[in-house]
Amino acid sequence: MMFDEIEPTEKTMRYILLFTLFFIQLNAKTLQPTFVYTGSGPVTDLVYQNNKLYSSTADGNVDIYDTKEKNLTKTISVPKIKDFLGDEVESKIYSVDVIDNKIMITSQGKMGYRRVHIYADNNLTEIISVAQSYTISKAKFIDSNHLLIALLSNELILFDIKAKKALYREQISASKFSNFALNEKKDEVIIADESGELKLVSVKDGKIIKIIKGQNVDNLFQVDYKNNLIITAGQDRRSAIYSKDGKIAYYKTGTFLIYGAGLSPSGKIGAFASDENNNITLFDTSTKADLYKLGSHKATISSILFIDEKKLFTASDDKDINYWELP
Repeated sequence: MMFDEIEPTEKTMRYILLFTLFFIQLNAKTLQPTFVYTGSGPVTDLVYQNNKLYSSTADGNVDIYDTKEKNLTKTISVPKIKDFLGDEVESKIYSVDVIDNKIMITSQGKMGYRRVHIYADNNLTEIISVAQSYTISKAKFIDSNHLLIALLSNELILFDIKAKKALYREQISASKFSNFALNEKKDEVIIADESGELKLVSVKDGKIIKIIKGQNVDNLFQVDYKNNLIITAGQDRRSAIYSKDGKIAYYKTGTFLIYGAGLSPSGKIGAFASDENNNITLFDTSTKADLYKLGSHKATISSILFIDEKKLFTASDDKDINYWELP
């Protein structure tokens, strides 16, 4: 008789808990941007360092903002290129990064190849030209003299800037490259591609440490890697969460293709583009409960960049960059 009385009580508690989580998710608070920066073109990449925000654009510029004064302080432009008709056009910038007052800019070249410039001491210097035939999709500093470069062919290159040569060139998989994210030490990189699988790779030698899979079944658009936690943005309308040790693996579902995702520095908050209106849902990665919804995006999400647990920037294929301060 005693067990008959306990069983419905336990079931009732489970129902209450499930209903509470469901209610929380339905009532994730919708926030408005704290401030909006307007740049020179559609945003392709964002980097934040020392109260400066660096925004690369599809119109061939890197806009630099002072986030204390909330204003644009400088714009760096890369040389224009000629299209197949011979007309001069803006060179799309694919990625930007900053280290030791050096700004790395990866941009469009001719015949589908890409080039890399470094801006330092008010000078723009080309360090990788189209003559090297690199179809660079993304590049980031490992240190002041080394770049990690990913090609569309899903080859990974560790490039020595001073020697102007590749220290290695490794084929990660046969699937087309999508995105990568470095860990905090920059000794590991998570690579996402069209297979839906993730490859954890050693930066030192380009060798695969492990393959992480199971939650996405289609092309991945973006990936982030913070505090041994990984988040994905998938064509399958799934934003997956994995822990490096394999103990955590689940996904959140969107109502549209998920183009962007990001994690707070601790990994406690996840963010993903969750619907066709370009809203971003923030959620607790431990409980999976939705926390906030960020609107006011006019186009497809291109960047979600947390600078701490309460502040982040979001951008889309539009000139506006939204700055958010969470309650």
